[in-house]
Amino acid sequence: MKKKNDLQRLSRKELVSLIHTLQEDTAPDADTAAKLQQAEAEHQKRMHRAGIGRIIRTVAAAALVAAAAAVLLTTIFLPVIQISGSSMEPSLHDGDIVLLWKGHRYASGQLCCISWQNKLLVKRVIAQGGETVDMDENGNVYVNDTLLDEPYLKEKSIGECDITFPYIVPEDTVFVLGDSRAASVDSRSSVIGCITDEQIVGRVLFRVWPL
Repeated sequence: MKKKNDLQRLSRKELVSLIHTLQEDTAPDADTAAKLQQAEAEHQKRMHRAGIGRIIRTVAAAALVAAAAAVLLTTIFLPVIQISGSSMEPSLHDGDIVLLWKGHRYASGQLCCISWQNKLLVKRVIAQGGETVDMDENGNVYVNDTLLDEPYLKEKSIGECDITFPYIVPEDTVFVLGDSRAASVDSRSSVIGCITDEQIVGRVLFRVWPL
């Protein structure tokens, strides 16, 4: 009789061949029947292990595809950035991590991330192309002669400003301001000016960290 260890040393092809040979015995004795039982048991054990292996490989492959898709989705549509500086306080602080959504429409009042001189800046959209922006000496902001309600501000300030008000926002651009009006350099300064669609990286969806 082949011992169990002998069966384990057989290849899958050899094991299947042995089972077929034993099954062809029309008058098996006790030894042959026991040998067939052991061989079939070993075959079933290998089939079970192979099945588990296939499941593990399938799950691993699915997890890898899901991870790759998540990375691709994050890179293309949902980039994550870290806030640098204090220009958006008190809404966002230095070191905060925010999630962006890449799109092509940015409503007034929304926070957006812009690319400027290889830097990423977060500012608030105040006015769209064709609208008229005005600021008084106290830092009150008017869009098309309507005073903006800005509860997100800690204090108002005319800040760093070298443009002349009232100011008409050029078409296909947006006028942006930082929430920390005294510290922010934004569309009030000709250094940055109004922002084109190509400069906008995405809209801030929410803060990821701190929670």
